Amino acid sequence: MIRSARRAAGPAALALLTALGLTACSPSSSPASGDGGPSGDGGPSGTVTVFAAASLKESFTALGERFEKEHPGTEVTFNFNGSDSLAAGIVGGAPADVFAAASPATMKRVTDEKLTAGGPVTFARNRLAIATAPGNPHGVGSLKGLAAPGLKVVLCDETVPCGAAARKALTAAGVEVTPASYEQDVKSALTKVRLDEADAAVVYRTDVRAAGDTVDGVDFPEAAQAVNDYPIALLENAPNASAARAFVALVTSPEGQKVLGEAGFLAP
Repeated sequence: MIRSARRAAGPAALALLTALGLTACSPSSSPASGDGGPSGDGGPSGTVTVFAAASLKESFTALGERFEKEHPGTEVTFNFNGSDSLAAGIVGGAPADVFAAASPATMKRVTDEKLTAGGPVTFARNRLAIATAPGNPHGVGSLKGLAAPGLKVVLCDETVPCGAAARKALTAAGVEVTPASYEQDVKSALTKVRLDEADAAVVYRTDVRAAGDTVDGVDFPEAAQAVNDYPIALLENAPNASAARAFVALVTSPEGQKVLGEAGFLAP
């Protein structure tokens, strides 16, 4: 059963799997007793705790369900949040097995503390879009349109990847926007538009797609200059390292890449 905690506290994929010591049936990859290790048939078992960027909620939830189906006896627990908050939690000692961030900069906060087992790998990329109410009632057609007088715009805080990317895109467009609010993750920014508390928000295209007909999306050319790479890593002190390796393997596999692609993520 998937569990999701809303709040708490590169190289090729093959290189990561090699670094993690992932092999099909190697005895050396078996975890020590007590870490939620192999089940009776030699597969992973126990709970896997994944800290993942908020923009990964839909695709990772689907992958978690698939993982549990493929490995009976496992349970994937997610903490979806802004990448900076997740990194701070990991550095502060929050127990987790896997970290999937929305930018290399936030992953670096964890790797600088030597808290990953091997180097992270980029498993997806994402680009921005403008979210508006259905029908785009204010006729926002570009980043410059966000500077229209009286338009309520929300952005992610610049400490989180979606906010840093939005600032980069706005700078590239030569646009100054005074937002009505800064949000701590991309889902919160999108929710402001969905609840009619904002007229527009700069979010990821994947979030616009996940929102379905509750919002409209507007692409803009400057988004190409602010594409975010998403790295994933097994954590050094993972309570369930064996199952965590298997989850990372699923994310980076062709099967995982298909799920991410269907959600709108770009290939790494």
